[in-house]
Amino acid sequence: MNAWFETVAEAERRAQKRLPKSVYSALVAGSERGLTVADNVAAFDELGFAPHTAGHHSTRELATSVLGQDISLPVIISPTGVQAVHPDGEVAVARAAAARGTAMGLSSFASKPVEEVVAANPQTFFQLYWSGTREQITERIERARAAGAVGLIATLDWSFSMGRDWGSPHIPEKLTVKEALRFSPEALTHPKWLAAFARSGKIPDLTVPNMQNPGQPAPTFFGVYGEWMQTPAPSWDDVTWIRETWGGPFMLKGVTRVDDAKRAVDAGVSAISVSNHGGNNLDGTPATIRCLPAVADAVGDQIEVLLDGGVRRGSDVVKALALGARAVMIGRAYLWGLGANGQAGVENVLDVLRSGIDSALLGLGLSSVHELGRSSVLVPDTFARTLGV
Repeated sequence: MNAWFETVAEAERRAQKRLPKSVYSALVAGSERGLTVADNVAAFDELGFAPHTAGHHSTRELATSVLGQDISLPVIISPTGVQAVHPDGEVAVARAAAARGTAMGLSSFASKPVEEVVAANPQTFFQLYWSGTREQITERIERARAAGAVGLIATLDWSFSMGRDWGSPHIPEKLTVKEALRFSPEALTHPKWLAAFARSGKIPDLTVPNMQNPGQPAPTFFGVYGEWMQTPAPSWDDVTWIRETWGGPFMLKGVTRVDDAKRAVDAGVSAISVSNHGGNNLDGTPATIRCLPAVADAVGDQIEVLLDGGVRRGSDVVKALALGARAVMIGRAYLWGLGANGQAGVENVLDVLRSGIDSALLGLGLSSVHELGRSSVLVPDTFARTLGV
């Protein structure tokens, strides 16, 4: 029980204590002043509830489905890049999600190959960046299909906003002897993190196997980052092409505007995620929960709408569902769990969110997440942001 934590905030505190400073700071990254990072979280606090006193239900239904996958709670794993906070990285996260009955989003910039992750969690969605040639993109899509991925996520909401007012951590392209010596003071002062890698016989992997071209070694993170930066930005026709090439359940991630949501419907997507890339995109973009109501009103009766950004509590999940989301995607929350206690820490985070969802439903007098609606929450008149109208 000493390893157990009761809140995502406690997971973050333990991750910060356990991880070397540069590793931890990569998890809390945001662009420029961090306005969007902060608003993603703070905006949830502006929403309220109106709980009932009596007439509560003895049990509550939390299960739903996303992109045709039945999940035990309306929370899925958002794809994030190289997870060097733990030796097992994305495989540990996939196992945790499977153990708690939910789906895994795997980044194409992940440190573990899609084949290993799908083996750990058959409910894996593969996330794709528009990077390289159409031939290369097709090869990555077909590899994901062959591995057994059940859905595709296209992420187009990442801009070139790289500067951070508080500074960016040093991330080496390769872990050379020189880089190891440079990093050693941080590692030696965090013996538990270092011991986990020592026991595994591994070193933090900074290669990106899911972006590997046939017959070539896995590229480095900065190698594929450079490829992505040099690739001409995609058009809406390219979105349609990705959807047609994949041919299965398909989510477009990074939508905050009503007009973009409508264009996504026209492109034939199955779902969209209202996301600003966790504040790592254009700083000053409103919190995703502020953008959600207008987007859900515009297209929620035609496609699935998810929310990604700022979720730290089960009550946050309930607020998002009440404003029109089918489910939420979590990023930093599970990464802190992974950093704090590996697979068990990710399971712990999912349990914390499940308990919070259940408690909020109980207080609201509802028997199912599917009963949530606008009447479940108190929304200030100045809260929402309607973009693209």
